[in-house]
Amino acid sequence: MSTANRSDNQTLVNALNHRLRRQILRAMPDSNKASPRELAERLGEPLGNLSYHVRVLADCGALVLVEEKRVRGTTQHFYRSSVTADWARSLLEDSAWESAPDGR
Repeated sequence: MSTANRSDNQTLVNALNHRLRRQILRAMPDSNKASPRELAERLGEPLGNLSYHVRVLADCGALVLVEEKRVRGTTQHFYRSSVTADWARSLLEDSAWESAPDGR
């Protein structure tokens, strides 16, 4: 494994340490796109909080921006999950992670 790949994996592990980020990824079917507004409504979270965590996931490569749309004077961003690593997909499917506090 290259050093860059280990670094990418560590960045993804750090991002997945937060419960809401795992929920965001679980709420996004592989082939569908979603906006932070849609995800906030689906997960019952404040838009500002959810948008922050979407940006963290995008920065580490777990989400990819696939569309931008002008809506009532603002730009709405749409993302798609890009998590492909088997270990990360397994972690997202592991319900034991939901009972663990964030950052553990």
